[in-house]
Amino acid sequence: MTTSNGIEISETLIDRVVGWMRQAGLRGDDLKSIVVGTCDRLAATGLPLARAHLSFSMLHPLYNASGFTWVRGAETEMMDFQATPDGVPPDAFVNSPYYHLLSNNLEHLRRRLDSSPSNEFPIFEDLRQLGITDYLAFVQPFEVDDRGMLGSWATDAKDGFSEDMIKALLRVQGNLAMACRMAVLGQLAENMLTTYIGSDAGKRVLSGQIRRGDGETVRAILVMGDMRNSTRLAEHGSRQTFIDTLNDFFDAIAMPFNRNGGEIISFIGDGFLAVYPCDRHRAPSETAARAAMSAVRQAKARMAALNTSREELGLDPIGYGLGLHVGNVMYGNVGLSNRLTFSAFGAAVNEVQRLESLTKKFSQPVVASEKFVTYCGGEWELLGEEKLRGIDNRVAVYLPGSSNLQFRESDALDDNVTDTRSDAEQVMRLVHDNKSRIVNRQSPELQNSARRIGR
Repeated sequence: MTTSNGIEISETLIDRVVGWMRQAGLRGDDLKSIVVGTCDRLAATGLPLARAHLSFSMLHPLYNASGFTWVRGAETEMMDFQATPDGVPPDAFVNSPYYHLLSNNLEHLRRRLDSSPSNEFPIFEDLRQLGITDYLAFVQPFEVDDRGMLGSWATDAKDGFSEDMIKALLRVQGNLAMACRMAVLGQLAENMLTTYIGSDAGKRVLSGQIRRGDGETVRAILVMGDMRNSTRLAEHGSRQTFIDTLNDFFDAIAMPFNRNGGEIISFIGDGFLAVYPCDRHRAPSETAARAAMSAVRQAKARMAALNTSREELGLDPIGYGLGLHVGNVMYGNVGLSNRLTFSAFGAAVNEVQRLESLTKKFSQPVVASEKFVTYCGGEWELLGEEKLRGIDNRVAVYLPGSSNLQFRESDALDDNVTDTRSDAEQVMRLVHDNKSRIVNRQSPELQNSARRIGR
């Protein structure tokens, strides 16, 4: 069929795009591949698509949504959106086309940008700068799992979207939602596993290590960390205060050990176990040990900053202990036949835990085994030889010297994340942050619609 723009929309080619989306969903393609592949193929049919924005509400402990902005001829990047702090005014959301859709219980909103009032939605002015002439926003709930898709299509064609173009987009949109829902469910599984049991362990489970007894042995640098005086802190504050204190502690001390080759394997009460996998050759062992020592310096600086903040609030400082060791770690599924955990265990894990406990005896925040010192190098002080439970021979225990603990420029962690989201992408984040406030003051019909999209 030929449109008023003189552009022929081939139903056969649109059929091929829809077929490709369905196959992509069945193959288990990731969300970005489906979104980018769909937009690229739509543009290849001759449909004058200049820009598309698609955002998906996600069940994730750290993020509320994932979004994409596709622009013809440009690279498409995925953005994960965190919740905004409580009390942030939702101006961007209130002034967006998406808010208009939700507040009026609409499925679509179309505007010709060469004739719409310039002050209707602020994003329109940005789109005009891109040469956009026609804009179609939509809400597409997934229904079954109570999550959904928000998005928009935009063209720079002189006469905008024709009726046949809109018909093709609506057809593609429904099938895209089905394919993306399958990808969202796959991403959900990965999100949960990597967040709760770690990236490496999550990949092992996803790759098929799901039976009791499945596992393997790896050699690694091991780090055991623990909070001091946690019992006293728990007794002198509320449950929520103690949980917040634990999270502040882990943010400060554990974060450095989850980067640069290290991974937190487990949180054990008010402590944690981290590993830096390496093989038996000296070079990779030295690299792993030095990466762990760099993380020690980072953790020391971050704990000092945390305790300074606590002192300003009239709170007691938080003490800590870190044990450093090298040895074989067994990864594996253990537990009941119908209730498993993916854990790390073995003699080396027991040894690093007992090494960490020696920080109390020596009143030092960091101690290391001779094996670790050998690979790490630098300045160390022998504290003595200790008998560790379960080990026949006495173990030499070392304290890092001042040069080994001196913070270096290469140790700095950048915790700042540059906000490169477009206005439309920030709107999707705000949908989740402000859904309760919006739902509570709107009609029952809007409440149902917002719940479908915003969860």
